[in-house]
Amino acid sequence: MTAANYSIVELAQLGGVSRRTVRYYIQEHLLPPPLGVGRGRHYGSEHLARLLAVKAMQEQGMTLEEIREAGSAGKRQLSAAGVRPVERSRWTRIDVLPGIELHVSGDYRLPAPIKLAELGEWCRQAFRRQEEE
Repeated sequence: MTAANYSIVELAQLGGVSRRTVRYYIQEHLLPPPLGVGRGRHYGSEHLARLLAVKAMQEQGMTLEEIREAGSAGKRQLSAAGVRPVERSRWTRIDVLPGIELHVSGDYRLPAPIKLAELGEWCRQAFRRQEEE
């Protein structure tokens, strides 16, 4: 299994926050700074885990100052309280036809649009609306 490398956009999406919030959390020492330098900056699974932990502690009513003071003890507080961060992964949702969706894991490369159109046509033929029968 390869190590996760997220852009700031991907990290923010997976964490359910904005890019601005990610930058603010780094500035406030709630998240470690990104790995790499310049355009090669990226975030790893530890960044995502910490971001989710910060969000969970906020949901428990902790202030950012309390979260910062808790530091690494935050994960222990979460597990003691029975709160576990939700595992998140990247998925793409494609509307093949009205009422028919295709969900594709981020581990897969999406096919060309012409292939998706062919899939849509196949679905149109294979899935008939109840009204048509």
